[in-house]
Amino acid sequence: MDKKNAKKLGVGKKTKKAEGKKKTVQRTGDKANRNILLVTYVFVFLFLALILYFSYFLTIQRDSVINNAYNARLDSFADRIVRGRILGSGYEVLAETKVGEDGSEQRSYPYQNLFAHVVGYTGKGKTGLETLANFYLLSSHTNLAEQAYHELMGQKSQGDDVVTTLNVQLQQLAYDALGNKRGAVVAMEPDTGKILAMVSKPDFNPNTIAADWENMVSADNSSGQLLNRATQGLYPPGSTFKIVTALEYMREHPNDYKDFLYDCSGLLTEGEYQIRCYHGEAHGQVNFVDSFAQSCNGAFATMGLSLDLGKWKSLSEELLFGKELPLSLAYNKSSFVMGTGADTWEILQTSIGQGGTQITPMHNLLITAAIANGGVLMKPYLIDHVESAVGQSVKKFTPSTYGSLLTAEESAQLTELMQEVVKTGTGSALRDASYTAAGKTGSAEFETGKESHAWFVGFAPVENPKIAVCVIVEEGGSGGRAAAPIARKLMDAYLE
Repeated sequence: MDKKNAKKLGVGKKTKKAEGKKKTVQRTGDKANRNILLVTYVFVFLFLALILYFSYFLTIQRDSVINNAYNARLDSFADRIVRGRILGSGYEVLAETKVGEDGSEQRSYPYQNLFAHVVGYTGKGKTGLETLANFYLLSSHTNLAEQAYHELMGQKSQGDDVVTTLNVQLQQLAYDALGNKRGAVVAMEPDTGKILAMVSKPDFNPNTIAADWENMVSADNSSGQLLNRATQGLYPPGSTFKIVTALEYMREHPNDYKDFLYDCSGLLTEGEYQIRCYHGEAHGQVNFVDSFAQSCNGAFATMGLSLDLGKWKSLSEELLFGKELPLSLAYNKSSFVMGTGADTWEILQTSIGQGGTQITPMHNLLITAAIANGGVLMKPYLIDHVESAVGQSVKKFTPSTYGSLLTAEESAQLTELMQEVVKTGTGSALRDASYTAAGKTGSAEFETGKESHAWFVGFAPVENPKIAVCVIVEEGGSGGRAAAPIARKLMDAYLE
C-alpha cells in the first residue's frame, strides 16, 4: 500500500495515535516509578530512624527507663537477687540486706539517722539512693556459673554494690554541727559535681520506718521528718540572693558599678515603705563592695529600684529559678515571681531576697558552685561507681558539664565580692582559716515574731575551689553566727 492510499485509509493517523498513547503510558509509568521510589525511600528512612532510636534506647536510656520508679516489674528482680549494698566513698556500709537462716531478708542501715534522707529507705516505698540506684542494687554480676547454680537450686544471687560519693566524716560533722536545729547542709566538689554530704533535720531512723510510719504521716505531726530539706525545702533566700541582685546590677552598669555609693542609716524610706538593715545596724557610707560585704539591705534595695525588671527576670531563669535542676533526687523548683509590673514594695523586698522569692539549699549550692567553677555548672551526682559483690567494676560514673550559668568574668567579679565578705564582712567565722574562702551570709525573715532563718553559701580555697557548701539553720538568726561556723567545720575537715 502506497502512502497516498494509506493516508486515505487513515493508517498514518492510527500509527500516530498509537505512538501518542505509548508516550502517555510511558510518562505515567515513569511517574508511578518515581512515586514508588519515593515511598521506598520514606520507608527506608523510617526503618533506619527506628533502628537508631532502638540503639539509643538500648545503650543510653535503657537503665534510666528500667530504673524508673513507675516500673513495677523491677521489684520482681528481688525474687532472685539479694539487694546489694550502698557504700560510702571510703567503702563504709550505709545500707545492706541481712539474710536470716530461714531466708528472711531485712534491710539494715548501720548509721541509722545519719544518712536518712540521702540514702533513703525501703519498705514504705523507696526514697533517696534506694530508688535512684534500685536497678543496680537488684542486678548481679557475680560469676555466671554461680548465678546458674543459684537459679537451679532456687537460691538468690548477691546484688551489686553501689559506691557513693558521700564522705562519712563530712556527713557526721554536718549532722553534729546542725544539732537539734531544723535545717539542711549540703556540700559538693564544684569542679566535678560530686555530692560529698547531704544532711536534713528533723530526720528519722530508716531501720524503724515501718513502725514509725503512722506517726510520721499523721496530721498531728508538724515536724516533716520525711521531707529532705536539702532538695525539697523552699525558703526565702535572704541576703544570699544579693549575689543575684549584684550580678544584675553589674550587668546593667558594667563600667561604673564600683562607683556606687550609699549612706546607710540602718533604715531606708521609699515613699510609704521602709527597709531596715539587720537589727537596724547603720553601715554609714558604703560603696558597692562594702554593701555586699556588710550585707546592707538599704543599699541593695536602692540598687533594685534602678534595675530593668525584665532583664532581672531573665537572669533568674538563667540561674535556674523556676527551671528543672540537673538533679536525680526528688526536689522542688525554686521560684522568682516578680514580673515587669511589680510595685515598689515587691522590688524592695525582692532585692534583698525576701518577698515571693524561694529557693532550695541545693539550688543555692549549685549557683555557688558555678561561681566557684568559673561560671560552669557541673551536674551533681551521688553514685561514683557500681561493682559486683566480689569487687569487680561494673559501671563508672564520671563528671559531666551542665552548662554555663554566667561568664568567667562575672564569676571572678562575684568571687571578689564573696571573698570580701570573709575578709571584712559578715563571714568572719572563716576569716582566720588556713585557706582562703569566699561566701555570703543571709538572714531570711519568714514569719512575724519568729527569728529569721540563717544562711551561708561559700567555697574554698578561692585559688582552686575544692569544696562548696550551703547551710541553712531554721530560725537560726544571723547567718554569720549560726550557719557560717557549720560550713567552716566542713571546709576545715575536707581541706586540712
